[in-house]
Parts: sequence; C-alpha cells; structure tokens
Amino acid sequence: MRHILLLGGTTEASALATALATRGERAVLSYAGRTEAPRAQAIPTRVGGFGGVEGLAEYLTREGVTHLVDATHPFAARISANAIAAAERASVKLLALTRPEWVDGPGDRWTRVADTAKAVAALGTDPARIFLALGRQTIADFVHAAQHFYLLRFVDAAEPTLPNHHLVVDRGPFTLAGELALLREHRIQTIVAKNAGGSGARAKLDAARELGLPVVMIDRPFIPDRPQLGSVAQVLDWLDHGVVRGV
Repeated sequence: MRHILLLGGTTEASALATALATRGERAVLSYAGRTEAPRAQAIPTRVGGFGGVEGLAEYLTREGVTHLVDATHPFAARISANAIAAAERASVKLLALTRPEWVDGPGDRWTRVADTAKAVAALGTDPARIFLALGRQTIADFVHAAQHFYLLRFVDAAEPTLPNHHLVVDRGPFTLAGELALLREHRIQTIVAKNAGGSGARAKLDAARELGLPVVMIDRPFIPDRPQLGSVAQVLDWLDHGVVRGV
C-alpha cells in the first residue's frame, strides 16, 4: 500500500488531504509549525521541520513513504528544494501541487520586484500608508523604511518590530467587500504582496484595482525543476497512474 507524505500549509494541501482521506489513502500532512493553531485536517498531521535534506530523506525511508507531494506555499523555497533532494536520495516519487501565478490585467498598477529589499526601495522615501500583505516572517526589511505607516495582517497575534503599524489578526479566505472596507478604513495608498497565486488571497488585488491603488508585487523565488500539477484532481490521477498528465 502506498504511503503519502503531504507537505502542507496551503488551502490546496488541505483540499488534497480531504480527498486522500475520502479515498482511504495512507497519508500524513506535515506543517512547518509557523502557525500556532493550524486547521484540523482529515488525515494525521505532524508539526515541525525534518532537519534539512538528510533528516527528510531519513524520515521518508524510516516511515516507508512512497509518494511525496509538496503543497507548500510558493515562497517556501527551502523546504521545496529540500524535498527535491530528499526524494531523490530516498528514491521516493515527488510531485508539487503548485498554484498558478497571479497575472496583472487592465486596470492593475503593478510594480514587480525580485525580493523584499527591492520592495522597500520601490516604496520610495516619502511617507505613505502601506498594506504589507506578506506575513510575519518577511517584514524585517521594512524596518529600514520606518517613515511609512504599515497595515499588517497575521494569522496569529504577534509583536512586530515595525515602529509605526497596525496589526489585524485574521485568517483567509478574504472577500472583495472585506478588503475594500479594510483598505478604506486605514486609508491605504499602496499594497505590497507576494505573488502567491490562488483564490484565498486574491481579493486584495481586486480591491486595489477597484480603488486604483498601486501594488508592489514580489516575484516567486527560484525553485529547481520538478514535476508539478495545478489541481487536486490531477494529483489524484498522478497517484493512480504514476505519470504527470498536463501542467
């Protein structure tokens, strides 16, 4: 019987976990442990890192894992790279469940940058009111642009180091109406976001378009080539047939 390790933390991972439970698959979902109270899942879960490539490869071998599905956040480049190397070491089949990137369209005012440091530079020196839609792990660079007001939104309560900020504790998915209200309430002038893709966090971009607000969009980090698919149904087909059919 196959044994699936699902690297999670996204809505797509949760949907796949539910589908695997429905099929009666032997599977475990692994969280990185950055969220204090992750959502309950339909399959057993584990929390915490593996100890790099060697630790993950050892886990795959020890637990008899046959299939490794990487459904982590598109910006979780380190664990994704580790998964590629560990799967090769342990001779385990690997697949990534990957969200398509967001693409700007008519009415959008995007500035695309490579990383958070370049996002800071893109904000300029004049004080502005910024919605920093990045999560708490990636806001450190903005300490160097303390002239701005920052609206933050985290899943868990925290004590950000930014001197001039307001923190909202909330968990998506978010709606267009809710995002419009949030941006208007805090008089936001610019949004900084990661190109995470998916529908759960898309509403802020639709709200920015409706309000005519500029968006500083951080491009995804480099991840080595790997087999990848874009839907739960395609992953299930891969599990059944062992081949990637469509991207």
